[in-house]
Amino acid sequence: MDEAQQLTPHEAKTLVTRMSKGSKLILIGDLAQIDNPYVDANTNGLVYTRNKLQGQSFMAHINLFKGERSEMADVAANLM
Repeated sequence: MDEAQQLTPHEAKTLVTRMSKGSKLILIGDLAQIDNPYVDANTNGLVYTRNKLQGQSFMAHINLFKGERSEMADVAANLM
């Protein structure tokens, strides 16, 4: 799921608790691009899910630091 930083913790729980055996869920998001007025970089569903499931054998987490969209998107993220 892309744009997972927009999820509330409740919405994230809704997704995760409906996963069936053999399923995989990949949550992708950028904490600098939160548009949802009800969450922030600490309270969104992406961070909530990572914090709650951290340490489980089926869970992994990585941070990526380089933008891959476009030069315009990178500049706008820094200036706007």
